[in-house]
Amino acid sequence: MADQGHSWQSIHDIVRQRIQDRYWKPGELIPGEADLAEEFGCARATVNRALRQLAESGLLDRKRKAGTRVALHPVRKAILHIPIVRKEIEERNQVYGYALLNRKKMSPPDHVRARMQIASDTKLLKIEALHLADGKPFLLEDRWVNFHALPDILKADLSVTSANEWLVMNAPFTGGNIAFSALSATKRVAELMGTQPGAALFAIERSTWEGETALTEALMVYGEGYRMYTAI
Repeated sequence: MADQGHSWQSIHDIVRQRIQDRYWKPGELIPGEADLAEEFGCARATVNRALRQLAESGLLDRKRKAGTRVALHPVRKAILHIPIVRKEIEERNQVYGYALLNRKKMSPPDHVRARMQIASDTKLLKIEALHLADGKPFLLEDRWVNFHALPDILKADLSVTSANEWLVMNAPFTGGNIAFSALSATKRVAELMGTQPGAALFAIERSTWEGETALTEALMVYGEGYRMYTAI
């Protein structure tokens, strides 16, 4: 008899446990969505959501028309959240400070235009801001925002609330990409961050998208000694 009242979360947990217990072995094809929906007494869409989450976490391989298999080599994935810089600093028990350095509509350089896939005559909102911790430079935010997709940002007082915080609170996204690197500080960056030109600073390049529309492209440059932590 089928179990009743299963949510996608409970199905997610049951399927994950079966994988961990080797009830379904690595590489093995698991039952189809219709069969699982019948077993759990729920809609097929509920099963689909549970399996989709497990695939995103690396435990399942899903291929259209080929079914769903237990991943042969499960991938352990880190969980990355876009932090609100103010909260990150305050959680360190430090006093947060902020200064808006630049805010204007302008044409982006070619490399930004290419990454955001926008037309050559499209202007974006250029934002530069400095985040401080206990009065010392913590993060330089260098950002391009597609205000055509996010028109409300033009009304936001970014001299009070950073673009980082406004976007986290007001601009949901469906995807994007992120890159980490050591950036050699230019003379201007060195002056803003209180270091020497050529110093290696931790940098994050991050873009976010809503469907096929680019929302923002940001370069976040952290002060010397910054360490990033995440969960796995």
